Amino acid sequence: MQTFSCGHVEFGSGQLVLIAGPCLAESLDLCRTVAEKLVSTCSKRGLPLIFKASFDKANRSSGLTPRGFGIDAGLKTLETIKSEFGTPVTTDIHLPDQAKLVASVVDILQIPAFLCRQSDILSAAAETGQAVNVKKGQFLAPSDTKNIVAKLRDFGASGIMLTERGTTFGYNNLVVDMPGLEVMRSFGVPVCFDATHSAQRPGAAGESTGGNRDSIPAMVRAAMAVGVDALFMEVHPDPANAMSDSSTQWPLDRIDVVLDQAMAIRSSLQGRIRS
Repeated sequence: MQTFSCGHVEFGSGQLVLIAGPCLAESLDLCRTVAEKLVSTCSKRGLPLIFKASFDKANRSSGLTPRGFGIDAGLKTLETIKSEFGTPVTTDIHLPDQAKLVASVVDILQIPAFLCRQSDILSAAAETGQAVNVKKGQFLAPSDTKNIVAKLRDFGASGIMLTERGTTFGYNNLVVDMPGLEVMRSFGVPVCFDATHSAQRPGAAGESTGGNRDSIPAMVRAAMAVGVDALFMEVHPDPANAMSDSSTQWPLDRIDVVLDQAMAIRSSLQGRIRS
């Protein structure tokens, strides 16, 4: 297993890592509220945390829905959260030209699913020297991610992680191939399970993405039973009024229950799942 570190957090060493935060960096106050709760929750459980928020949602279903407040405002917010709470941070990039600037603030660069095979953005991310987390495209089989890993290794990436976020199944529907997590992990890199995006129903709400939030805990439990290195969840204190992914962001005040279930399953299987 090719391990790597982001700040004081190590991926692939056998400890579960939580990557969480609001879908969109709606405001500094919101990010502070979410970060405060996550830091407290994770500290009580000895769970390493990476704080996540997006400065831009470039792949919105409709041009009428909010995208964010721009790269400068978003990075300033992430920089503040990192400084105030002492937690590593991550966000996604959408263009190769963004990689260097974003890498000057975040500890791991995230590549959106729809861009996972774009060589230019993978190369630019690798060249920053920061670790790269690639969301598996909804159109790819788990075995196809072997080529993504090979590209990033050729580009000299300092750390590589693959994230499962569901596979297109007919129209407006995603399914998760749980054994596929093991396939992805067989390529020698840590694997993350994105529970909230896997609950999406792309385009199902007309001008926005719908989803089934109630399916999230079951998918988390299943992923823990298979074995993953990290869990990704978008959380919000008021999901119904979130500016993005309102159908699938998990309520901030209910994150404890999901994490306790995840860690209980993981603990019961410790040493029984191959590394």
